[in-house]
Amino acid sequence: MRRRRGREGADGFSLSFLDCICCGFGAIILLLVLTKIGEPRVLEQARLDLDGLVAKLEEELHQIRGETEVLNRDLTARRQQLSEEQTRIARLQGDLSGIEGQFAASRQMSEVSDIIAGRLLAARQEMSEEMQRLLGASHRRQASDDLVGGIPVDSEYIIFVIDTSGSMFNYAWPLVTRKMAQVLDIYPRVKGIQVMNDMGQYMFSQYVGKWIPDTPGRRKAILAALQSWNVFSNSSPVEGIQQAIRAFADPDKKISIYVLGDEFTGRSIDDVLDAVERINQRDAAGNRHVRIHAIGFPVIFSVSGVSESTGVRFATLMRLLCRENGGTFVGLESIRP
Repeated sequence: MRRRRGREGADGFSLSFLDCICCGFGAIILLLVLTKIGEPRVLEQARLDLDGLVAKLEEELHQIRGETEVLNRDLTARRQQLSEEQTRIARLQGDLSGIEGQFAASRQMSEVSDIIAGRLLAARQEMSEEMQRLLGASHRRQASDDLVGGIPVDSEYIIFVIDTSGSMFNYAWPLVTRKMAQVLDIYPRVKGIQVMNDMGQYMFSQYVGKWIPDTPGRRKAILAALQSWNVFSNSSPVEGIQQAIRAFADPDKKISIYVLGDEFTGRSIDDVLDAVERINQRDAAGNRHVRIHAIGFPVIFSVSGVSESTGVRFATLMRLLCRENGGTFVGLESIRP
């Protein structure tokens, strides 16, 4: 009886265990089945989304390719246009080079002509040392209407307007001092002297606007001060001439201005002539209140590598200015003392 009960208990337990296991397996299988049923839907939706994205990207790619073709056509057209412009620029540069060559040639010919004219003028108007020697000291003491080397020496007052620029001071200063002394020699006695540079700056500040008394000692002092007188200059005698006329012109005095220089860097010769015409009035007899003489130093013609145009312009200006104001222009041939 006991053994039978024992078997029944064991069999009941075994069946219950198997039932549990089967139920668990069944639940798992059911879950797997349910999961497999949902997967195709998700995959299908993902495939549809992917197909839509691919189609969109293909559409964008076609659009980009179309824009690229348009840009390539524009680029080709621009390159062709650039090539045409470069060809046109090259042709214009060739034309410009030809014009510049013609201009340079004509300008060179003009400068050569001016230089030749200036040198001929200087050669013709040179007051040589031999001429001065032949005239002699006694001749310089003749009547006031006499000429020395073509220069009237009838003035009672003389003003020196000296170019103190670097070209004059560095290359011609000993000759400047010598020529100034020679000019003083042809005026043994005057009533007054004045010295200023081409900018209108006075040599002696105590005599600004006043005449320097003419004495042998004062003449020596002037020549001594000239040795080292190196003040600023713009290489144009215009300012000094105008300052001298405005300060000292007097219808009751016989006055002469002596301009010593080598260059004219101003803008217009005609403007200078007109300005001096206005301020240097004429007397009843038609004579100017102030005579203007000039001595041209050929510094620009003697220094290599320097344009000679300003020297030619100085000679031209001074020749015209002296002629219109009762004076004489003397062009020197050399800067050697």
